[in-house]
Amino acid sequence: MVFSSPVFLFAFLTAVYILYRIIPTKTLKNILLLVFSLLFYTYGESKAILLMIISIAVNYIFGLAMTNKNKFRKPVLVCAVTVNLLILGIFKYAGFGAGLLGITLPHIALPIGISFYTFQAMSYVIDSYRNPEYIQKNLFKLALYITFFPQLIAGPIVKYYDFANQIDNREITPQKTAQGIRRFITGLSKKLFIADTMAFTADYVYGLDTADLSVPLAWLGAVSYLFQIYFDFSGYSDMAIGLGMMFGFNFRENFNYPYISQSMQDFWRRWHISVSTWFKEYLYIPLGGNRKGKFRTAVNRLIVFFCTGLWHGASLNFIVWGLINGVFMMTESVTKPEKWLRPFRHIYTMLITILAFVFFRAEDLPKACKFIGHMFCPSGDSVQTAMFMSMLNPMYILTFALAIVFSMPVVRIAGEKANTGKSAEICEFGSYAVSIVLLLLCILTLSANTYSPFIYFRF
Repeated sequence: MVFSSPVFLFAFLTAVYILYRIIPTKTLKNILLLVFSLLFYTYGESKAILLMIISIAVNYIFGLAMTNKNKFRKPVLVCAVTVNLLILGIFKYAGFGAGLLGITLPHIALPIGISFYTFQAMSYVIDSYRNPEYIQKNLFKLALYITFFPQLIAGPIVKYYDFANQIDNREITPQKTAQGIRRFITGLSKKLFIADTMAFTADYVYGLDTADLSVPLAWLGAVSYLFQIYFDFSGYSDMAIGLGMMFGFNFRENFNYPYISQSMQDFWRRWHISVSTWFKEYLYIPLGGNRKGKFRTAVNRLIVFFCTGLWHGASLNFIVWGLINGVFMMTESVTKPEKWLRPFRHIYTMLITILAFVFFRAEDLPKACKFIGHMFCPSGDSVQTAMFMSMLNPMYILTFALAIVFSMPVVRIAGEKANTGKSAEICEFGSYAVSIVLLLLCILTLSANTYSPFIYFRF
């Protein structure tokens, strides 16, 4: 996959950034970013670039129709949402739906990033409907919002009202640039040194026939994937946020230490924040939110999590994953986990999260169910025991320990406590020194081709 090529990415980012800093005006900088964003997507997904351009043009026209003078604004909005969902449905869900109906369709390749840029396009149209001040009359500025390469192919989803003012009003300072570079290196390090190590073990265990699993092996695979997906996706989000800062843009945080959550509601306030807030603002609240009684609130939440699961992939596995989260979100209004002892709240949340992610990772629904069965039903012999012990090599144990530490706000808290006087300067200098070392290690790792594509590239 060309997006994963270190040579391409290094050359691309270097060229864009140097030209960006040389070009004098904001207008020319925006044009540069748009051109390179289109080139970036074309180079990696040339067959799908026309679809993206059509999406931009169609949503630009829909946006223009959102003026208060238009008496048919609401029907146009319904039409816009329908068209966007239809595009997403054809390319992402047509084969899945046809399979459920027993119909065979020709294979339709899934364009990389279509889920992300379609939701951003819908955000623009909906925001323009709610507030006509957001109507963008400049096609190229809207195109920049939809195609901006740092978060184009794997998020985070940036809502239009967060991006609109930054198109023409943003500043780049040496401090912001340095922070952006440091954030980018942090994200890349998460991916290469923690996520990929966890991925090796998770892929091995999930690749086994379920008959070859034992309780320790199944739990090892499930917990390894728990850390893999967090450090893989939060790492990409850090890279996107860092790149945005280098070009003067501020993106909202996409993760806030979700593995310290005390309930499933708390988890979804911390996990993949951009997609959860998107569904909250553009689906949950329009459905009525929690304003129409307990029963309707429960139904609304279930609908949202069904859609959240389906958004992640055209598979029953993702739907079940979404519904599991939705069901426990609903039951928490009755079980009141906030009244439990703190350790039990955390154990409960992580147990549900681990089991739900089995459905997210497994190849199909039957295999996910069998996998979970082996997590709780004693099985296996000396062969499985030896296999389990072989996985617990020093590198895995060290990485596992780092994963636990960095999934908690240990570094952030330590930094806040040290953020006074001379200690702050020393910590700041130390953080950049560590970033330089990590960057060198990342370059060595990439040069050895010991990396894997980001998980969310396939969504």
